[in-house]
Amino acid sequence: MRPDIQGFLVAERKRQAQELASTLGRLEIDRRQFLKGTAIAAGGLFIGVSLPMSSLAASSDKATEFNPNAFIHLQENGDLLIYCGRCEMGQGISTALPSVVADEMEADWSRVRVEQAEGDQDKYGSQATGGSASIRTMYEPMRQAGASAREMLVAAAAKVWNTSPQNCYAKQHYVYHNENNNKLSYGELVAIAANMPVPESPSLKNKEDFEYIGKSLPRHDVGMVVEGKRIYGADVKVPGMQYAAIVHCPVMGGTLKSVDKTEALKVSGVTAVVEVAPLKVPFGSLGGVAVVANNSWSAQQGVQKLKVEWDKGEHGSYDTDVYMKQLVENVQKPAEKIAERGDLQSAFDRAKHKVSATYTEGHLVHAPMEPNASVVSVHDNHCEVWASTQSPDDIQSVLSGFLGMDKKSIKVNVMICGGAFGRKFKCDYVQEAAAISKAVGTPIQLTWTREEDTKTGYYHSNSAQYIEASLDEEGNVSGWLHRIAFPSINTLFDPSIQFAPANAVSEIENHPFGIANLRSESGLAPAHTRIGWYRAVYAIFWGLGYGVFADELAEKAGVDTLTMLNRIYDANTNPEQEEQVRRSKAVLALAAEKSGFGKSLPEGEGLGIAVHYSFQSYVAMAVHVRMKGDDFEVVRVDTALDCGQVLNKDGAAAQQEGAVAMGISLSKYCEITFKEGAVVNGNFNDYPVMRINDMPDVHTHFIESDAAPTGLGEPGMAPFAPALINAIYQASGKRYRSLPIQPQRT
Repeated sequence: MRPDIQGFLVAERKRQAQELASTLGRLEIDRRQFLKGTAIAAGGLFIGVSLPMSSLAASSDKATEFNPNAFIHLQENGDLLIYCGRCEMGQGISTALPSVVADEMEADWSRVRVEQAEGDQDKYGSQATGGSASIRTMYEPMRQAGASAREMLVAAAAKVWNTSPQNCYAKQHYVYHNENNNKLSYGELVAIAANMPVPESPSLKNKEDFEYIGKSLPRHDVGMVVEGKRIYGADVKVPGMQYAAIVHCPVMGGTLKSVDKTEALKVSGVTAVVEVAPLKVPFGSLGGVAVVANNSWSAQQGVQKLKVEWDKGEHGSYDTDVYMKQLVENVQKPAEKIAERGDLQSAFDRAKHKVSATYTEGHLVHAPMEPNASVVSVHDNHCEVWASTQSPDDIQSVLSGFLGMDKKSIKVNVMICGGAFGRKFKCDYVQEAAAISKAVGTPIQLTWTREEDTKTGYYHSNSAQYIEASLDEEGNVSGWLHRIAFPSINTLFDPSIQFAPANAVSEIENHPFGIANLRSESGLAPAHTRIGWYRAVYAIFWGLGYGVFADELAEKAGVDTLTMLNRIYDANTNPEQEEQVRRSKAVLALAAEKSGFGKSLPEGEGLGIAVHYSFQSYVAMAVHVRMKGDDFEVVRVDTALDCGQVLNKDGAAAQQEGAVAMGISLSKYCEITFKEGAVVNGNFNDYPVMRINDMPDVHTHFIESDAAPTGLGEPGMAPFAPALINAIYQASGKRYRSLPIQPQRT
């Protein structure tokens, strides 16, 4: 240790010892309480202990860590550990949020190590990771955390130099003296900074001073991922663990009639067969039969040997082809009114042209590369979980009710997800592992097969929407009728819901088109399967309807899509939507400019454009396609993005590229089909996703903004499919109104 630091600490300990003696003389505290307090303080700074922090620190030789908050752990050697409180599933959040802390802290990123925080909402705040909300909600708290640490380190250096903190500044893991250029490393300041008061309102950096925010920063774990060193939920192994596989009733609400376990128990390695009862709470198990073995292969083979008979129940006749025909009928006739403004009938009566179209979309399933997987160990008064999850708090809540334990007795180790897309927000697979562990008395690793993941998941709503609009003499949209029918996510919590409720259909009323004469209606659409969140959620079908219908209106008015969209936006007189209109037009203009929208293309090629506002972000996409008979090739995609302040441009671009890849999959291939109540699809052979050779050239363009950061993971999904369909129409003259795109559905 440097002599000046050592000398300062010796003097400081003497002063603190005197203060401690004085404090103890004034406090009534027994020996056990005092020792407990000093033990806590020995690890660093802990906020909220009853004794003064300076007194506690004096009782130990010296602090070995600087822990000003739950996220930051600075070691004496200068190494900095930053915890990520939100769940990493490939979206890059465990780089983006810690980089904000490091930027405000003036830390050297090469000295930073990032770890995933365990499930602890009291400690890290909400850890639910979905709705493109992580950066939007955690940006300011992360800045505050880093800035607080920086100011405490600066105050520590100022104390050593016996000067004012205003005479010091922090930069790249050092604190410098303005007057003499002396410097102290962050590691050297640990013991002193641990005793500095935590600032209530630390000053934040100016944008022009950012080192990492708004730049392109490689993911902290990219090497580990490439080398296979990242530990996913399916990789976890604990002592005494057994393996389980499960089969569920293929129909929502169905029940087990009988099971013959005889042949399953004969499989080498199989140790037990466990019936898992349905748990009738959201995110609870559908109910099923699990086979437990000393290896995963035997467990899966045992499941195949089970002879199971199910009672399919009331949804046993669900057929998606029949259901879709009914949805279309329900939107092509008057339905339940949701919202209305202006005088739609007068606008229709005065119209020069009226245009109408019906758009449909099938069920989707998440199909992550890593199926549902968790390890759960249940003891009498304690439960420990290792899970790929998007919501550790939901795991604790569900298991607390199921096991009859306090939430704090349930430890959740959050593993990186090998893909999630909303599926791993639901924790039925964890609750099932807990049920099996409780039954057999050992830790259980439960991994669903891909077929089970596909056949008994939570599905994106299938939907039908009918749009009718009027054009006046100048080719402006004067009226808009929008009916939609889809089983909503609300049915997961209230199965009696028959119509998508107003909060699920509010997109029509609040869409930034701002049509003066408008009516929205919701058609009958009861749920016959579990409906859940899927990446972009309802924005997928809203984007389809608005994006393609704008192109159809443009054709009727004799203008291109860009002109029609700008006409519609310019007609919006709602002052509350002024910012939405301005930012929507800006991304639209940028995408058009970068793609060369309107340029002449060879025969059989087309360039389509669409724009959508969702999750408080604005995305426009221009898609260039080349036809190959009835098939098509996506050649290039230009995506323009306004999500406020971008945290990591590398990660933001990756999110847009991922949206394009997923958009191609759901546009070209993906649809879940039900027959006799059960899913027909099972694996990638009949639910294919895009292959690497189909990936187009993707260019992401950012609107520079000082606005607060908003969503990134989901907004790119909505405009892709309509831009693609518009491009195909330009290239081939064939208009598609359904997803996935199929020739028979023109």
